[in-house]
Amino acid sequence: MEPDLFTAAAEERQEKDPASSPLAVRMRPRNLDEVVGQQHLLKPGSPLRRLVGEGAGGPAGSSSVILWGPPGIGKTTLAYVVSQATQKRFVELSAITAGVKEVRAVIEGARRAAGGYGKETVLFLDEIHRFSKAQQDSLLPAVENRWVTLIAATTENPYFSVISPLLSRSLLLTLEPLTDEDLSALMRRALTEDRGLGGAVSLPADAEAHLLRVAGGDARRALTALEAAAGAAMAKGEEEISLRTVEETVDRAAVSYDRDGDQHYDVASALIKSIRGSDVDAALHYLARMIEAGEDPRFIARRLMISASEDIGLADPTALPLAVAAAQAVAMIGFPEAALTLSHATIALALAPKSNTATTAIGAALADVRAGLAGAVPAHLRDGHYKGAAKLGHAVGYVYPHDVPGAIAAQQYAPDAVHGKRYYEPTRYGAEARYADVVEKVRERLRGSER
Repeated sequence: MEPDLFTAAAEERQEKDPASSPLAVRMRPRNLDEVVGQQHLLKPGSPLRRLVGEGAGGPAGSSSVILWGPPGIGKTTLAYVVSQATQKRFVELSAITAGVKEVRAVIEGARRAAGGYGKETVLFLDEIHRFSKAQQDSLLPAVENRWVTLIAATTENPYFSVISPLLSRSLLLTLEPLTDEDLSALMRRALTEDRGLGGAVSLPADAEAHLLRVAGGDARRALTALEAAAGAAMAKGEEEISLRTVEETVDRAAVSYDRDGDQHYDVASALIKSIRGSDVDAALHYLARMIEAGEDPRFIARRLMISASEDIGLADPTALPLAVAAAQAVAMIGFPEAALTLSHATIALALAPKSNTATTAIGAALADVRAGLAGAVPAHLRDGHYKGAAKLGHAVGYVYPHDVPGAIAAQQYAPDAVHGKRYYEPTRYGAEARYADVVEKVRERLRGSER
């Protein structure tokens, strides 16, 4: 049997008793206008609009599409809407469980449907990046001959995870994470429309905010939680879904946290101060509160990058690259997996040796510049790469450090106004101890120019 996601039997059951279907299924968009989010892909004349036959130029043929974006943002929904709008068969495969055999079976079924019934097929392939090169190669004939319209989804950069021949034959569309506004609009629609909850219950602001945090940007999760909470409220004879009912239903307490208010800044401050104080357990507690409250993981990652330079610096020179790598990973994978990456970085930073010399050094230098201690650049350091520079004395007398033993030339580098100033005062914590040994030797060598 072909792995159709929406079999004829399932569709028949839904038509006979729509109320028996999950809320997320009942609220599935019927056309592109009902899709929430992704407005950059839904403008008039966009590839998706043309794919379903809208806009100037008519249909974009049977162009195959690769949808790239984080999980839980509607890639399957878009594929289904396209298939419905174009009246095509819809078949879903997951690259996690399917192989070449299953792909060939779908392609053969598509050829029979096209030849016998004139029915074209949309093949939605989830997690295409998990297919090997050989498995992706097996799709090429079907895409090339348009036996199927391939809509493939991936959470990884397709330029690295999808073979070039398949990429060149497809439209690449980048999806963006759903915002709270997107999910809120979706829940309000589900609350009021007849195919949803039909106005049976209302949702106050505090309960909605908690549902948004629970959803974590995932539309299906939001609707599933809303349906469960609504069912619990109606079972108790209540016309309003209270925060307590939501907490009981989804088995998750509401975290006192306002992403636009004091809690946002207080908890973020406590996280950084706990890392600075090397209290790894407290740092993980505050990190957990931010994650559970639905804080933007990119905001947390940015704070960790700042901490790596502000509080650790040269005591552990690997701290900043680690924090930057964590931020890049978070941007690519999103929640829930991003929680692991943020935990990794938080633990490493909290337990790293600490030094704030990068902070104090640049602070002292900036203070002098702002106080007017700048002065002219010494003549021998000025640009000498133009005609007439030597006549002005520019670059004259400059000693190229690589021409002297040890590559340290005894000459003045700072302007007269700050010559001899010491901005960097290294600690002897962690890896910075070696800088403390080196900097005095270097300064002694440089002072040789004054003797």
